[in-house]
Amino acid sequence: MVNSFFMKEYVIDVAKIEELQTLNDKDELANIFYRANSTIVNGEKVILVRKNKNGRSEKFDEMSTQEDLEQFRKRVLKYLH
Repeated sequence: MVNSFFMKEYVIDVAKIEELQTLNDKDELANIFYRANSTIVNGEKVILVRKNKNGRSEKFDEMSTQEDLEQFRKRVLKYLH
């Protein structure tokens, strides 16, 4: 029997990112970006979601390259001290 490891999309709730920015939690943000990068390196996409007024998560963007992820990371960390 062969064990197969399949990556799947990594979903980031931007409300969580915004909360971590407010808390200046650079460690947790670093963890999120590490997992997102691993997902992209393994050929999967990173999906950005935001909850709508009904509380359901809706996709509004996706990233499939490390360059796109790095641009997003820089925007997130831009104002942290």
